[in-house]
Amino acid sequence: MVFLLRMFAVGCGLFFASAAGASFEEDYEVKPWQEIEVALPAAPARESLLPFYVSAATDNRFFVDAATLTVASDGVVRYVLKVVSSEGAVTVSFEGMRCETRERRIYASGRSDGSWSKSRNNQWSSIRDAASNRQYAALFGDYFCPDGAIVRNADEAVRALRRGGHTDIRGY
Repeated sequence: MVFLLRMFAVGCGLFFASAAGASFEEDYEVKPWQEIEVALPAAPARESLLPFYVSAATDNRFFVDAATLTVASDGVVRYVLKVVSSEGAVTVSFEGMRCETRERRIYASGRSDGSWSKSRNNQWSSIRDAASNRQYAALFGDYFCPDGAIVRNADEAVRALRRGGHTDIRGY
């Protein structure tokens, strides 16, 4: 009889625990991600450009404008990227990176007069570690999203750029 009472108590406990767990989980509301409204920054200034290493396979030089680097409440790191080719051609773009989904987006391209041209194709695209566009994988893994987690703030990202990368996600 004692055995049956214990089994009944255990069974009831499991039933109530699973029922309570189900209602607890149902209380969480899944909210779709929403991007905040983005304003175009000022053109990059030479004194705020921070170089970063991409790969030995490219002669291009890569820079992030520290003055434009932000970590927003929507989980996006936004920055101005400047690329200078070995022949001297310059491209400037205002971009965003989502660590949570390993994606990037180009909001606008810089013109030679310092103004911006909004991107025609500003969809989020996957970041791949390939030879072409390797700068995005470098920014993702070494500076903005170490271990896949977003940096806490712009200062942390700037320190990583100045140091040549994150040495430890918790070391900042």
